[in-house]
Amino acid sequence: MTVPTTTPGTNFLDPAILSRIGNLEFVAKIAVEGFINGLHRSPHLGSSTDFAQHRQYTPGDDIRRVDWKLFARSDRFYVKEFEAETNCNFLAILDVSPSMRYKGSTLGEGGVSKLEYACFLTAALAYFSAGQRDRVGLATFNHDVIDYVPPSARHLRQVLFALDQTNRSGKVHSPLEASVSGSGVAPELEKKPDPGARASLLAPMKKLADSVRRRSIVLLISDLYEDPKGIFDAVDHLRGRGNDLICFHLLDKDEIDFPFTEASNFIDVETGTKMPLVPDYLRKEYKKIVQAHTDELSKLARERRVDYARFDTSRPIADALYAYLGARERYNRVR
Repeated sequence: MTVPTTTPGTNFLDPAILSRIGNLEFVAKIAVEGFINGLHRSPHLGSSTDFAQHRQYTPGDDIRRVDWKLFARSDRFYVKEFEAETNCNFLAILDVSPSMRYKGSTLGEGGVSKLEYACFLTAALAYFSAGQRDRVGLATFNHDVIDYVPPSARHLRQVLFALDQTNRSGKVHSPLEASVSGSGVAPELEKKPDPGARASLLAPMKKLADSVRRRSIVLLISDLYEDPKGIFDAVDHLRGRGNDLICFHLLDKDEIDFPFTEASNFIDVETGTKMPLVPDYLRKEYKKIVQAHTDELSKLARERRVDYARFDTSRPIADALYAYLGARERYNRVR
């Protein structure tokens, strides 16, 4: 499918990304109900190439569906039934809190912020899903849901427009302004501390759960700077409705390696809390904490059957997305 280049947000449709993932499929891991033919497994039986089961012949059945080889072995008539294939809802839920606007000092001029990286991922998967005849939608959130584009077969343009508006609003922290922290910190921002300003997943997930009325592929993209158990307790509001949940955990390379050397006043960009730090003394402990946080997220995701993948924003988006979709496709084949 094509999208006019005049549509805002088409800059996030990178041809290099789309061509790299073009031979893959983005298929739901759960049975979904749709109205038109697509790629996803339906809970109902129909006509496709994937055999589902045999059932005993009843008068009126199409004799072309009789399994004659089985008849030869059993002397009984059985007909073949196949899995129906259908379309699906794809809803991307994008964290647009201030920490997502961090752009690391190690990325250079060609680097992107976590939010921009998330926009490229979302646009590519939305375009990919629309090409599979799926309905695509988008929700952005901070403390609450900010923008919501309900899933629809005709909403790809609206999704791209919403991504463009999201990326244009707010300030992207550059290497000259920002260092890093456990929730995206920056040196000396003109902002008063506000401990209650930190974004939380709970309220937005509760609200979005009420709007997702059909089983869907739901993709959460965030830097996940919150207690791991609190994150998955919030996500459970969507998981409990039978959705196929995916969680993309985005981290800047600075947030992983903590490359800073000079003692500085670091400021949490979400709350304004100031933290004087000597990076050389804290680097080892910091990296240990980040790894423990990631390990706990991965563990809870496995326990709750949520797809979890960590993305380093210094890695080319095409490579990262290809690796994820390839692994997901292999999982579906051996399921």
